[in-house]
Amino acid sequence: MTRMHETKSNRTGFNSVFGGDYTVFGLLGAILAVYLLYPFVTFFAGAQGNGISVADFTRPEIISAARYSLTTAPISTAVATAFGVPLAYFLSRSEFRGKLLVDSLVILPLVLPPVVGGVMLLTGFGSFTPVGQVANSLGLTLTDSYIGIIFAQTFVASPFVVITSRAGFDSVEEYERASRSLGKGPVETFFRVSLPLTSGHILAGVALTFARSIGEFGATMMTAYNPHTMPTQIWVTFISRGVYATLPIVAVLVTFGLAVVVGIRYSGKSIGVKE
Repeated sequence: MTRMHETKSNRTGFNSVFGGDYTVFGLLGAILAVYLLYPFVTFFAGAQGNGISVADFTRPEIISAARYSLTTAPISTAVATAFGVPLAYFLSRSEFRGKLLVDSLVILPLVLPPVVGGVMLLTGFGSFTPVGQVANSLGLTLTDSYIGIIFAQTFVASPFVVITSRAGFDSVEEYERASRSLGKGPVETFFRVSLPLTSGHILAGVALTFARSIGEFGATMMTAYNPHTMPTQIWVTFISRGVYATLPIVAVLVTFGLAVVVGIRYSGKSIGVKE
């Protein structure tokens, strides 16, 4: 075993965390880990004695909510990626008056409560707004519809792909300069140098955007209460039947959340993000 492997093994061993140089960090981190785990344990343990059966997982409203969430979140993620990655590259490479304002605008949806985003969307795309009336004349309904869900998810989740992609582009600027010094054009450099080197950041942003989209509630409830997505259906079930009646759809959301987290970790390793 090489010295590097020995060092890595020692660094990741149990004793190194709770009996070595990292004891204090391990203990402090363990407090947060327990705090994060505790609500999941209490919820799923408490739900076991409340008459939830397998048939509850196939209730029509749960299947419908899952279908709407799983069909809108990929579209919202695709829209955010298609426009967010170019915006991230532009912000990373350009200097212009008002850049700070654009930077702040990108981050703003993360700072605001999602329900505020829903209010903003209603004032921009509601049925009685100019845009909403034009859409209505074309047979499109922008709120309380499939489109309204996508609007809400994209508004709230798109900053993730912009921020992570921009961090990636910022980190490879010197390689891009080297490519340009060898006579490569900006487009060729982008596709052959910048984009491959930042693919890990972009994929992480895409995964986070998808996860945020599928879990979006506040803005979606304001702009598209109907049809129900999974978070909205959880709220409706909680109000009408209590906490533990939400178990089936909560279990589905938690499963998807775990899948996304594992996907982020796996994609980061598979594209060369070394530990």
